[in-house]
Amino acid sequence: MDPTYDFHDRVAVVTGAGSGMGLATAQAFAESGAAVVLSDRDEQTLRTATDGLTSAGHQALGVACDVSDEEQVAALVERAVASFGRLDFAFNNAGIQAPPTDAADEPAELFDRVNAVNLRGVWACMKHELRPMRAQGSGAIVNCSSLGGLVGLPGRAAYHASKHGVIGLTRSAALEYAPRGVRINAICPGTIETPMVEDMIAKGELDVPEAVANQPIGRLGRPDEIAAAVLWLCSPASSFVLGVALPVDGGYTAR
Repeated sequence: MDPTYDFHDRVAVVTGAGSGMGLATAQAFAESGAAVVLSDRDEQTLRTATDGLTSAGHQALGVACDVSDEEQVAALVERAVASFGRLDFAFNNAGIQAPPTDAADEPAELFDRVNAVNLRGVWACMKHELRPMRAQGSGAIVNCSSLGGLVGLPGRAAYHASKHGVIGLTRSAALEYAPRGVRINAICPGTIETPMVEDMIAKGELDVPEAVANQPIGRLGRPDEIAAAVLWLCSPASSFVLGVALPVDGGYTAR
């Protein structure tokens, strides 16, 4: 049985919400009663996702945002608070993958772009989300790292560096804000059935049988399983949990 939460009169921001894990989490927040501000840099998928929630009777607002641009991030959070009066939850999920590259040949432009979105983007989101939460004296933030934040893999140095960075960012900020009533955690998804993973498969960058074999549960993960972990980390059920990097990876990192 899936747990249910009552998030009525609460407000959530989800980045990378146009598809995949972000969309599943935005839907889960909405179904639990929260007003949801969805953000994505792809305006078409964002519009479709937002319309899907509003047509189902949920409170939802779509705001286009490239998280690598701090001014856009600040405007996103300001819009959320102006529209709904507060900010209670955030899932900083927006991220990009990079093609496998020999560490000796990795272009600086690739490293900079991956870290601009995956690490600096999370930093900017958390920075601006913390301001209204600090004023309220309450809130919960979940940052999206990866199993790549816990282990290394050949050819993935830039991506894994960004995801390791998210965990360090999360732990330090969690210690700083715990006394102020704000809990900050990270999740570390394994290989999940998302458009990004589908793109990696199509490009030959991911071997599905190998990925399945590496997850002891014997299958790829689902976006709704990530959403369930995020909502738990935002709920009173995890009130004593902060600063963790929670693997949601089918057992990959338990080996």
